[in-house]
Amino acid sequence: MNPHIAIYISNKDDKHLLIEQIIEGYFFQEFSNLKGVLFSEITLNKFIEEEMIHGHFDVVTKTKNSLQKSSEGERKKALLNHLISQSPEYIIADNVFGNLDVAAQTEIEHLLKELSLKAPIIQITTRKGEILSFIDKVYQLQENRLVLIDDIDRLNTHSGEVFIDSLPKHYNPTLNKINPLVTFKNVSVKYEGRPILNTINWEIQSGEFWQLIGPNGSGKSTILSMITGDNPKAFLQDITLFGMKKGSGETVWDIKKHIGYFSSEMLRGFLRSDSIENMIISGFFDSIGLYKYRTENQKIIAYKWLRILDMYQIKNKNFLSLSAGNQRLVLIARAMVKNPPLLILDEPTNGLDDVDANLFVRLINKIASESDTAILYVSHRKEVGLKPDFVYELVPSESGSVGKRIK
Repeated sequence: MNPHIAIYISNKDDKHLLIEQIIEGYFFQEFSNLKGVLFSEITLNKFIEEEMIHGHFDVVTKTKNSLQKSSEGERKKALLNHLISQSPEYIIADNVFGNLDVAAQTEIEHLLKELSLKAPIIQITTRKGEILSFIDKVYQLQENRLVLIDDIDRLNTHSGEVFIDSLPKHYNPTLNKINPLVTFKNVSVKYEGRPILNTINWEIQSGEFWQLIGPNGSGKSTILSMITGDNPKAFLQDITLFGMKKGSGETVWDIKKHIGYFSSEMLRGFLRSDSIENMIISGFFDSIGLYKYRTENQKIIAYKWLRILDMYQIKNKNFLSLSAGNQRLVLIARAMVKNPPLLILDEPTNGLDDVDANLFVRLINKIASESDTAILYVSHRKEVGLKPDFVYELVPSESGSVGKRIK
C-alpha cells in the first residue's frame, strides 16, 4: 500500500488548487487512477448547500439529523462515515480537527486510523501539531512543489519582533471603574426541558485573563450569550453584568458598550469593501462599515493601533485583501479601540496556520499584560504560548454542566 502522507501548508497557499492537483495526479501519479474521496469542510459545505436547495439530505448524523442542524463534530463524523461507505482507494483529509472538541478529535482520528489500514491517507494541515500519528511522510508546499521534511519540529513558525508600540491609553476610562465585571450566582438553564447549565457560580474581575473550556454542547455558547445580553434566559437568573443586575431595566446596548467581541465566524459578515483604517474605526460604533463622523481622538487611537500592527503604511488598503491572519489582527484592534472592560474571543484561531496563530497569541498576551481589559477566551485549542491567568471548565452531567476553576 502507498504511504500515508501529510502536506503542511500556510494560509497563503491555494488549498483548492492543491486538492485539484492531488486528484489529477500532479504530485502523486500513483493516485491518478484510484478512486479518492475528500474529507473536508469543502465537501461538507457542498452537502449542506444541497440540503438547503433541494430540502433533502444524503448524509445523516447518528441521530438522523441533517448536517445543517448538527454540531461540527456530528457533521464531520457523519461525513467521514459516509465517505468510508464508498470504499475509497485513498482519502484526502483536510483540516481534520477544526472546530472539534477533544472527544470528537479522538473519535475522528480513530476512524481515520482504522481507514488507514485499508487505504492511503493524504492529510492537508496548517498545524504541525495536528499531523496524524500514523503519517509516514511529511511534505511542505513551496512554490507549487512538495519538499520532503525530515524534522517537522525544526520548522520556524515564529515571526520576528512584533507589536513593539505600547497600547493606546484609555478612550473612555469611566467604563473601566466597574468591578467585578461579570457575576453568575447559581445560574441554571434548561432548553425544552433539557438541562444545559447547573448552578454556575463564576466571577470575572477587571484585568483577568480567563479561558473557558468544555466539550461541544456543554453550554459555552449559552454562557457567552448571557454575558453579551443576547439570551433572554438570563432575565430569570442571578446575573450582574458591569454593575447592572440583569432585568433591572438595562438594554442590550447598555451591556454591549462594555464588550469587545471577536469570533472566527465574524469574518463571514465582513463582505463590503472597506479600508483597514475604516474597519478599525468602526469599532467605536459597533458597525459593519463606517457611517458616522470620526472624531480626532478616535482617529489618533486608530492610528496607534495601526502602528502596533505595523499596518499604518497600508491603512488605505482593502481589508478583504489581507490574509486571514492579518484580518483577525485588524478585527482585534477594532474590538479594542474603545478600550472595553471585557474582550470576548470565541474560537478565534480556528482556520489559522501556525505562523498566524503565533502572531495572534502574542497580540492577546500583550493586551492581557498592558491593559485593564479582562479577556474571556473560548476555545478547544491549547495554543502554544497563550498565557491565561485562569481556566474555567464546564463539565457535562445529566443535570446540566457544572463549572469548576482548574487553574
